[in-house]
Amino acid sequence: MSKILSTGTPGDRNAQNMRVAMVCSRFNDVITEQLAASAREVFVECGVFVDDIHTVWVPGAWEIPMAAAALARSGRFDAIVGVGAVIRGETYHFDVIADQSAAGLMRVGLDTGVVVANAILTLEDEHQARARVKGGSAGDKGAEAAYAAVETVNAIRSHVF
Repeated sequence: MSKILSTGTPGDRNAQNMRVAMVCSRFNDVITEQLAASAREVFVECGVFVDDIHTVWVPGAWEIPMAAAALARSGRFDAIVGVGAVIRGETYHFDVIADQSAAGLMRVGLDTGVVVANAILTLEDEHQARARVKGGSAGDKGAEAAYAAVETVNAIRSHVF
């Protein structure tokens, strides 16, 4: 009989012997640094050795999928988390960056088989950003992405023969 986890029930969060990477955007770095710090804390809490957490900084969210793809193809990582913050401006640029960075991360995971979690926030303003980092009213999206990455790696490992 298969196990079914109800919504909100954590899966296997044991990350011992996992190697993970984070690709972080320098654009809106006040937010992304907080997201990355939270993700790093979760990885360590789950059992990843600090030396097995690799962080790459890129200019913006647009560049995150390209760097994630290179890391995934290296064969060195079990999971990758894209970390960024895209805040709406006055032009269509926001929509392009938001849509394509998310689609790019999904493609990296599907094309390589490496688990990729998305912690690229797409926001209307800085107030929404502050609400989504550690201590914010909307939850800690960096931590949530790290938990999702660990749980997904374990789910795949336990069901792939």
